[in-house]
Amino acid sequence: MSETTPSAARRDLTILIVLYLVALLVFATYSIGAMALGWLPKPYAPLRVPLMCGAIAYIGGALYCFRAIYLNKCVHKRWDPDWHIWYFIRPITSTIAGAVSFLFLKAGLLVLESSSKADASEIGFFALAFIAGFNVDKFVAKIEEVAKAVWGIEKTRSAQARAGSETSDATSIAAQPQSRPTSQGRDESETQ
Repeated sequence: MSETTPSAARRDLTILIVLYLVALLVFATYSIGAMALGWLPKPYAPLRVPLMCGAIAYIGGALYCFRAIYLNKCVHKRWDPDWHIWYFIRPITSTIAGAVSFLFLKAGLLVLESSSKADASEIGFFALAFIAGFNVDKFVAKIEEVAKAVWGIEKTRSAQARAGSETSDATSIAAQPQSRPTSQGRDESETQ
């Protein structure tokens, strides 16, 4: 009779995660190429740039995930199965952030350069989409800043809590002679 250990119950899904990310990466790359070549059906042609922004943002998010796998599984040896769901959800949030970046640029709420142009370059949209997908946390923080400045909407509770913890972390680090990494050794809020 074999006894199931807690580690056996928490299977390592690294291969499945990598396959998932690669499959979506292939789909996103194919989609970008197809849209760039004009293969999008005519009724969807007006959505070409926002769809490409979403696909490009996915590539940024996938790069972030692949880097996190490499660092956490191979380099630092701190792979944690509790983070598996993050690897499945993060690319989706990256895609959404990229599509939203198009909306905010088109509305003029985010500006790429100091002089505003009526016909902003698609490359600028794509570059911001990649950055939004790669660094979702900072992009959401920027959107919250814009929402507060334009409409007076307060930041979300999680953003306020994060800002509060960063302030207390900065105070405690300043009081310590040496700064130490977190218990998982992460230097960002979502490296794993």
